Amino acid sequence: MASGPDLLEINTSLARKVLVSFVREEITRTGLRRAVVGVSGGIDSALSCYLAAEALGPENVLAVCMPYKHSSPDSLHHAALVIQATGVQTLTVDITPMVEPVFEQFPKMNSRRKGNVMARERMIVLYDQSAEFGGLVVGTGNKTEIMLGYTTLYGDSACAINPLGDLYKTQVRQLARAIGVPEEIVSKPPTADLWAGQTDEGELGFTYTEADQLLYLLVDERYSPEECVQAGFKKALVERVVETVRRNQFKRVLPPIAKLSHRTVGYDFLYLRDWGT
Repeated sequence: MASGPDLLEINTSLARKVLVSFVREEITRTGLRRAVVGVSGGIDSALSCYLAAEALGPENVLAVCMPYKHSSPDSLHHAALVIQATGVQTLTVDITPMVEPVFEQFPKMNSRRKGNVMARERMIVLYDQSAEFGGLVVGTGNKTEIMLGYTTLYGDSACAINPLGDLYKTQVRQLARAIGVPEEIVSKPPTADLWAGQTDEGELGFTYTEADQLLYLLVDERYSPEECVQAGFKKALVERVVETVRRNQFKRVLPPIAKLSHRTVGYDFLYLRDWGT
């Protein structure tokens, strides 16, 4: 197989420097100096919190914990470890009384729909605290999740800036270990903690290791699906991942705008390159 862990190895010192600078520069260029991070107890939110604290100073970072009544006690414990280690400011908001009325309104709502409601309610809380605290919402989604669409639109995918979006899950683990995230967080099975026993890999039907190696070839090396099969990946896995990436393109872009003018937002007007930024 042409893929392997070595292909996904990163220079963690350089990555840390780049991402800390990214957080600091992108926030301060708006005139703000603070950040808000939703800390769930998982590795991704932990790493974003560590990076934000290093970039801005822990006193300028607000870590918001947003448990639901069925949230795992381990998640709350791990979130507390991150907050204690980084020294950031913290707030806990129980979303149970916010989402239960929605669930009662739609008694046939399944677990996936409930998970989406909870993810979006948490983002409502984060953006409200963004206004109260005076800081931008820092995202926690990694490249694997973004490519696979394993995210809730306007829920956990929403943010002002995202330092992790170009790191595959395998690379998030590397950087988290290098930066000092507790090993019990780094090594635990990834989960959105939306319902009892839920795991990311259980829902996806394949491991992050498999997905990362395959996505690296497809995206970074521009392999064709056929070349990935020739490299040793099972055809069924390749086809499933390719189709999943294709179907979820709408989650990776702003809503398309019908083009009428010469300078359309998202097509021609992409950033303020000529306006001194």
